[in-house]
Amino acid sequence: MKLKKRLLILLILPLMAFSMHKYYISLCEIEYAESKQAVQIILGIFIDDLEVVLNKEQASKLNLATEKEPKNINAIYLKYLNNNFKIKINNTAKPYRFIGKKYDDDIVRFYLEIPNISQLNSIEVFNTSLVNEFENQQNIIKIKVNKLNKSYYLDKNNISCLLKI
Repeated sequence: MKLKKRLLILLILPLMAFSMHKYYISLCEIEYAESKQAVQIILGIFIDDLEVVLNKEQASKLNLATEKEPKNINAIYLKYLNNNFKIKINNTAKPYRFIGKKYDDDIVRFYLEIPNISQLNSIEVFNTSLVNEFENQQNIIKIKVNKLNKSYYLDKNNISCLLKI
């Protein structure tokens, strides 16, 4: 009997270790479309992580990506993004347009755009998404301007990055 218990524990412990470990990450892709004179942004965040944060902020259960999701979810998302995701173009804070969102398996992708950018000399990104809730949250920023590609890794201690062109 003791041998069975030990074997059971030896089998369950490794499985629990894998299920307890979780990566906290978001990916933001920013590209300057010179022909459109616009900065285009795709920000991907895990739905379950975002739901934890928004449920606390809203003091309710939002049921993201389900039929029970609130009708005003885009306004809730935009408020969260405006508080946690900011961009400066050429040293000036720029508001972005919320084009929409798309649920892709367990990720929500936000489509944002900053129009009327005739010249891009620098871009600074501030991203505090999920960092206050998840200690190991990493927000990856990938910026593409012309032939220049640059990646940054932001976290709780480093919430911004600057690319000078």
